[in-house]
Amino acid sequence: MTPSHREFNPDHIPLAFMITLRAHGTWLHGDPRGSVDRFHNQYGTPRLPSHPARRSFERGLMKTPPVKLTVKRREAVYRGIRETCKIRNWALLALNVRSNHVHSVVTANCPSKKVRAALKANATRTMRESGCWDSARSPWSGGGSRRFIWTEQQLTEAIDYVLYGQGDLPPEFH
Repeated sequence: MTPSHREFNPDHIPLAFMITLRAHGTWLHGDPRGSVDRFHNQYGTPRLPSHPARRSFERGLMKTPPVKLTVKRREAVYRGIRETCKIRNWALLALNVRSNHVHSVVTANCPSKKVRAALKANATRTMRESGCWDSARSPWSGGGSRRFIWTEQQLTEAIDYVLYGQGDLPPEFH
């Protein structure tokens, strides 16, 4: 296993995690951007290639339409993630909430899976409390990306990507 995908080890703690959450149904297997599934999830290997038939099959499996993070939902997600980090004493170094995904760079004293789960849960809770998510289902796709940041250079690059590599930040987050 490569160092960038080791799980939490108190003797070898990453500087931060870059966590990406995808809104349900917005990036399916077979997508032209490529994808990763449970059988093709080895660090450093290529993504699955575009496959229109698989994408169509995946869309046919969906019980609900893709989730769009509207302005109100994005504002709620932003608040929920900030609150989560504040309550848990995690350093939120960068956050960008887009219409179909969320990128964050977080320093935390626990495993990345726990960070990802907390961010998803509290972003969903905040959307419900704000009245912009009333479904019993999660607005998120299963899993989510967890990248381990080991060096200052990687940290600088991750923060830059989250804040500036996604196009302009929506005006509500300036």
